[in-house]
Order: sequence, then C-alpha cells, then structure tokens
Amino acid sequence: MSVAAPPRPRAAGDGTGAAASAPVAVWPGSPQPLGARFRTGPDGRTGTNFALWAGGAESVEVCLFAEDGTETRAPLTEQTHAVWHGFVPGVGPGRRYGFRVGGRWDPWTGARWNPAKLLLDPYARAVDGTFTDVPEIYGHVRDWPEQDIADTVRDNRDSAPFVPKSVVVDDDDDWCDDRRPKTPWSDTVLYELHVRGFTRAHPDVPPELRGTYAGLAHPAAVEHLTRLGVTAVELLPVHQFADEPHLQRRGLRNYWGYNSIGYFAPHAAYSASGTRGQQVGEFKRMVKALHAAGIEVILDVVYNHTAEGGQGGPTLCFRGIDNRGYYRPADDPRGYADVTGCGNTLAVVRPQVLRLVADSLRYWVTEMGVDGFRFDLAAALARGENGVDMLSPFLAVVAQDPVLRRVKLIAEPWDVGPGGYQAGAFPPLWTEWNDRFRDTVRDFWRGAAGDVRDLGYRLSGSSDLYDWGGRRPYASVNYVTAHDGFTLRDLVSYNGKHNAANGEDGRDGSDDNRSWNCGAEGETEDGEVRTLRRRQLRNLLATLLLSTGVPMLVAGDEMGRTQGGNNNAYCQDNPTGWVDWSLLSDPHWAALCTLVSRLVALRRAHPVLRRGGFFSGLSLASEGLRDVAWFAPGGKEMDEPDWFAPAVTLGMFLSGRDIAQRDARGEPVVDESFLLVVHAGHRPVEFTLPGAPWAQAYEGVLDTAREDGGMGGQGAAEAVAGGTAITVAARSARLLRVRADG
Repeated sequence: MSVAAPPRPRAAGDGTGAAASAPVAVWPGSPQPLGARFRTGPDGRTGTNFALWAGGAESVEVCLFAEDGTETRAPLTEQTHAVWHGFVPGVGPGRRYGFRVGGRWDPWTGARWNPAKLLLDPYARAVDGTFTDVPEIYGHVRDWPEQDIADTVRDNRDSAPFVPKSVVVDDDDDWCDDRRPKTPWSDTVLYELHVRGFTRAHPDVPPELRGTYAGLAHPAAVEHLTRLGVTAVELLPVHQFADEPHLQRRGLRNYWGYNSIGYFAPHAAYSASGTRGQQVGEFKRMVKALHAAGIEVILDVVYNHTAEGGQGGPTLCFRGIDNRGYYRPADDPRGYADVTGCGNTLAVVRPQVLRLVADSLRYWVTEMGVDGFRFDLAAALARGENGVDMLSPFLAVVAQDPVLRRVKLIAEPWDVGPGGYQAGAFPPLWTEWNDRFRDTVRDFWRGAAGDVRDLGYRLSGSSDLYDWGGRRPYASVNYVTAHDGFTLRDLVSYNGKHNAANGEDGRDGSDDNRSWNCGAEGETEDGEVRTLRRRQLRNLLATLLLSTGVPMLVAGDEMGRTQGGNNNAYCQDNPTGWVDWSLLSDPHWAALCTLVSRLVALRRAHPVLRRGGFFSGLSLASEGLRDVAWFAPGGKEMDEPDWFAPAVTLGMFLSGRDIAQRDARGEPVVDESFLLVVHAGHRPVEFTLPGAPWAQAYEGVLDTAREDGGMGGQGAAEAVAGGTAITVAARSARLLRVRADG
C-alpha cells in the first residue's frame, strides 16, 4: 500500500520492556574512555565506568544482569558532548550489561529509538550469549500485517531474554614477554584460515580445544604453520558476529563471520575457556603463541556494515543508539544506503563512527597484540559523500595514526556500489588483494588466456597496477583462491558451482569461477583426470609462490581440501567448511603439502624471488644483465609482436646479479639467477634455454610434471647447457637455476 502522508507512530507491546528492580547508585563518572572500564573510584571503591555516545537520544540506562538473569537499571544522567556516562560502584569484571536508549520514534526521518530493546555496547570487550531470531529483537513489529509499513510500527516487547549481553572485562594481561615478528612485507607469506575450521577436525588437538583460539595456539596447529613456512595467518572475522535471521530460519549459521556486531569483542563461540571475559585472555594467549613461532596475526575486519541488516532488520546495537548517527541513509531516510550488499553501510565519514573504527583498530593492535588487518570491502570505508575518495577521512586518519600506520594494512579494494572497483588505487601505505592476479593465473592454466601479456605483469609484481606513488611490488597480495569461492582442488575439479546445501536455489556464489574440471565434473575414479588435476594444483601453487608480490595461501589448499564444489560455503559450519586433516594420510596430498613447504623455503632463501622493488628491464652495471628478461620457446627474447601473438608458453629470466636493493649494511643484494618456464598447452613444447650472456648452463629446481615437483632433493641436479632445447611437459612449469660453475 502507499501512504500519502506519514501517519503518527504506532506501537505494539507494553511500553518500555520488563520492569526494573530498585535503583542503584550512579556517580557522574567520566566520558572517557567509551565503553565499560573497571577501575577504582574517587573514594577508593572499585566499580565500572560506563560511557556511551548516543547523539540525539533523550535517555540512556545501563542495565546490569545478575547470574539468575535479574535486571537492574541505572540511569545515566550525565552528558558530555553527546556521551552519556556514569560510574557504578561495586560492578566488576564478568558482570553482564547492556543499554536501553530512549528517544523519538519517527522512522520516516530515520529516528528509531526504542527503550524496550536491550542494546550491546559498541565498545564491549566481551559478549556473552547469542541472538535468537524472534519478533522481540526487532525495534518494529516484524510481523505487522501491512509489510510495506511494518518498519514504522514500534514493538515495545522486551528483547533482553533473546539477545546477548555485554561483559565487563578486567585489563590485566601483561605483554612484556611478547615479541612481535615484524616480518617485512617483501618476506611475508600469508595463510588465510578460519579459527574454528582450521582445528575443528584436527586429530592432534585435544577435543575440548578444537575450533577455538586455544586450539589454534596448540603446538600441533602451530607446527603445521611453521612446517609450511608461512609468516602470517590472516584470520577470517573474529569480531563478535551474529547469524542472519534467514540462516537461522533454515537451520544454518553464519560460519565465515562477515556479519559483525561487536568491534572490540573476540567472537565468544571460539573460546574454550568461557564467555565472561575469558575469551579476551584466550585470544591474547593465542597471539603470543603464534608470535613465539615467528608468525604474525592479521585480522579480517568488517567495518563496512553490521549485523543489523537493512530496513527490516533487528535492533541489536547501533540502530537503537542512534540510527541516523551510525548509518548512511538512503534517499528515503527510512532506508539505508547499501554499497555492501548486506542491507546497510556504516557512515564512516561521521566523527563518532570514524572514532569507533579507529579506536577498535588501535585496541586490537595495542591491547590484543595483532599485527595488521585485511579490510573487507575497503572501498566502502573510503567513500565520501560523493563516492569513493582516496582522500577520505578514514584513509587520512589511518595514514597519520602513529599506531595504525605501522601495521600491515590490506584492502579488499572494492565494494558493490557505483564506482566501487578500486584495484590499484589505494594509497602507498596499503597493500591490496589482487583479483587480476587470480583471474589471469586461473585463465592461463585452464587454457583461456589467449596470449601471455597479462601473465607477464602478474608474474613480475603487477607494475601496471601498483608502480606509482612510491608503491612496491608487495602492494600486490597475490592469490589464486580465497575463502570466497572454490578451494584450489575444487577449482580443477568443477566447471560449475554446487551450492544446494546453502538452501538458496543456486542464487548464491559467483558464476564466474574461471575453473576447469580437467574432463570430469566432481570426484572421479578416472586415473588420468586425477593425475592431471594434481599437476594443475602444482602449477597453480608454483605460479603463486614464484611470482613477485605477497603470496596468500588458503588453509587446506596445500593438502587438497574440497568443499564438494560449493563456492560459497559461508554457512557450512560442518566438514564442508573445515580443514580435513585426514587428507595428509594420502601420499598424493602429503606430497603436495611437502611441495608447498619446499616452495616457500625456496622463496625465503632467494631474494630474487621476493624483490622489494619493481623490475626495470635494465642492468645495474655495464657487465650486468637486465633484471628481468622474457623468452619465447625458441630461446629468443620476446619483442612487442610476441606479446600480442597467441601463446601458451612464457619464459621469465630473473637476474640475481641485478637486484635493485641493498641489505642492512648498505651492500648490494646478490642472489642466484633463475629461469621460470610456464606452459599451459595440452601438448609438450620444446623450449630452448637462453645461452650466453644469460647462462652457460642450468640445473633443474622444479618440474610440476612430477608428483614431487622435482624437488625431492635426491642427488645433485644435472647440468644442461645454455642453448639446449628441453622438453617441457604439457600443462607444466619448470624452474631452472643458473649454474655458477657452468
């Protein structure tokens, strides 16, 4: 139905929620810092200071919950610059609390205050409990008969029994024995993993620790990471998140966690030690254990939207504190601007929201020990009032912040709004997920590239995207797979997605997978197909780990993890989404894992494979070689027509004598030289090795046509003279080292 003029607000329920118990003493307290802080009061009594920014609100109550669930409400009457604050004596760590915020109910102007709804503290450091999708958690009457105006009808039923509570936390952890690895970007190898999924099925992690922060800190989990040689784990979201109502109705849950609601709180379900603040200490101990092993911790963070969803979503936190203050409105203030595809977009251009994000980031660095962040849909954070702006307030704050500018910052450089694709556009402080690398490498190895022009850029650091403003090759985070999409094994096993288990009739997940099943869809007993698939996995992994830039592996890809063709397993908290450690008992998958660790070790040992500067195509000295040279199968350097001609083979020569960087003492960095040959054709090719002045002789290092990749380490490699034609097997890669004695 249409409404000619906004009717007066209507309501359903009993007014303001459940009755409160007797009043408690509330002292004025302090507006700083925001959130709940346990401390000693002015007369020596301990208690907790509560401070909440709630611009435009007319009242704020802090609601304290006893062990039996009894609620006590304490009005906060002091205001300083829109921050409501008060000190409550006797409230200590472990106490559960929430806020009720009163104000106008006028959805037509975006005002959605409703004191019947218990709200999480945006600065809560721990959260206890989960959301239950019932009508009471909505600020409006969800099931109102006239659905087109349902969001305008206020629901006055109490939501407290159905929502989690914030928890007062004691800041008592000592970081004096923690040592951050501080791995340079050029030496970094990322490993994207899910805290729960990585250890949920790990046989050597005690059952009570599987799927938790403590499980990831367990020696069995850490040992796998160190054996691979990765330098940093990139954790899928660990901020407190909620399961979307549509998933709850289907009996599923949000597994990946891209539905944040608590930007300071470690997700409670990943805690083995408790949810009354214990999750904070457990997370810190996990970070310390990883640091002790030389592994940095990077968090995947979701500051672009929240779990409250769109116009018909629940009222859990921000919507009830100040809807207009926290979210970007649509042209119709009842709705929300949505450049995230998730129903709302946080208004990071506003000072209070920008402060929330910056405070959260600093907290995770200074008090939780993390080493960096990967920003989901980062273009949404860079949006000003008129679109994506690389001079936006958020990027400016990060650039000048003395804490944040020193940690690793990774952008997912796009969102779903107009002009949202910003690959290569983020400022020099940032690195970016390089989807151009992903697509090019996938296309090349499935035989769909046509020529090798784009592949040359991707192998050499994507200078076409990042060689500006002082950026370096490590601005490119190279990846072939990520959590979102096929696993590596599925990429070579399925031509199409198989997402029936998600319950969305195949509407979810990308249809542009650039995959090739090697001749059979899904699992097969065909030996030739299975052999080819394993070779393709070796090709993809070798290309990733031998390319200039920062490689990112995905947990389980090194051992052939499969999701059965599901390319959007965001709701699969089950064996589909977990790492299957039993795969390592299969000799083929164990060999793949060993190959990955050897490739990572090779990369670590040779600076020519992890350059800190872009190639110039020039030599450093008169007797030197060009730092990079490209060769066609006939052994001659490629000229411009060669780059535009159809081709499935490319040779890349890396000169270790011409690396434009110096060591810590100012001495030139000198390394061995290598020739990488990649061949995606379905028939073998004869490739003539470049002779003088490039090399007198070569020795083999890698051959992906072999199950062990030719890196078995058995005996000295046989020398092959420059100018010799070698056979490169169909769909394979060869890496050769220039012989110093050749």
